[in-house]
Amino acid sequence: MMIAPSEVKKIARLARLAIDEAEVARYAQDLSGILDLVERMNQADTQGVEPMAHPLDMAQRLRPDAVTETNQRELFQLNAPAVENGLFLVPKVIE
Repeated sequence: MMIAPSEVKKIARLARLAIDEAEVARYAQDLSGILDLVERMNQADTQGVEPMAHPLDMAQRLRPDAVTETNQRELFQLNAPAVENGLFLVPKVIE
């Protein structure tokens, strides 16, 4: 797919990008190459290919889900300007 220089200018204007007039032809060529690559990738037969989350067949190392800190809510709320029933009170911001 060939991108015309006028299309590059239109895309740049819509994206609010300032591009030099001398580089419009190069941008058109680069964008055309990218679109051609995407088109070739779309033509690849992926029927029956199972999606994968990671290219390596590895398991994620996970730490045990254990409590490592004590509950200090009361201590932290001593510094709060307003607290009620164990919750921080904040000013209303939505009218």
